[in-house]
Amino acid sequence: MSGSRVLALGHYQPARVLTNDELATMVDTSDEWIRSRVGIRTRRVAAPDETVASMAAQAAAKALAGSGLAPADIDLVLVATCTAVDRSPNTAARVAAELGLAAPAVMDVNVVCAGFTHALATADHAIRAGSARHALVVGVEKFTDVTDWTDRTTCVLVGDGAGAAVIGASDEPEIGPVVWGSVPEMGHAVRIEGTPSRFAQEGQSVYRWATTQLPPIARSVCERAGVRPEDLAAVVLHQANLRIIEPVARKLGAVNAIVASDVTESGNTSAASIPLALSKLVASGRVEPGAPVLLFGFGGNLSYAGQVIRCP
Repeated sequence: MSGSRVLALGHYQPARVLTNDELATMVDTSDEWIRSRVGIRTRRVAAPDETVASMAAQAAAKALAGSGLAPADIDLVLVATCTAVDRSPNTAARVAAELGLAAPAVMDVNVVCAGFTHALATADHAIRAGSARHALVVGVEKFTDVTDWTDRTTCVLVGDGAGAAVIGASDEPEIGPVVWGSVPEMGHAVRIEGTPSRFAQEGQSVYRWATTQLPPIARSVCERAGVRPEDLAAVVLHQANLRIIEPVARKLGAVNAIVASDVTESGNTSAASIPLALSKLVASGRVEPGAPVLLFGFGGNLSYAGQVIRCP
């Protein structure tokens, strides 16, 4: 064994759809204003009884079922989230209990919007090191819980949901080397602070950083994986907004790739956005098994992490 691969994916979204027109009755905005600035048409809002852990478990159950593994086969659970209310038991432990997993290591990972790609890299490293054989990696957020619904600059962005992946050992590595880092001195640009916690950001600072500094880093992810951008079958960036996704993908030079744009339907779901978009993309059949796909998360802490994977 010299690496790991994605065995299966799954996702979950709440039933409640919140449209731009409905938002316009709650705050001073309009469908045209939202679409022109961030490209979002709808987003999902979790019900009061839907928790971060329950949504994570729903997505994880689908990924586990698709993998063909038994619950006892999972020996590591990593949950990426920044919106879990409870500190202990952590979300990973709650997911493990819900799915009836035997005795896995359970860890939550908080790197905000880059959380899933950090967690995926951690699972890959654990499997490569022999510390785990099969890992369950989940990205999940109930971002509407930390939203100021009177602030039109942020409330138009957010949505709730979860995406999950089951990772297993592989003779040939199908999860490429991670490229990760941060700009901690600019971490204040994205904040979830206070009691009660509320999401705030310096939108222009984030936009300039993402569109100018991230494309060369994304190219370096491809270089580390030995894949040219023009050979990518798909690009799944953090689903922040279309005004960031489109220029980053264009500057990357992935001219033949499908560029995921689930943000238009799901909004910004932070750590859930990459696995949610990836799971939908794979389920649609638009990307062939074994095709190279770039995953690249970025956001809070002005952190980033990316890797090229082979599509399951």
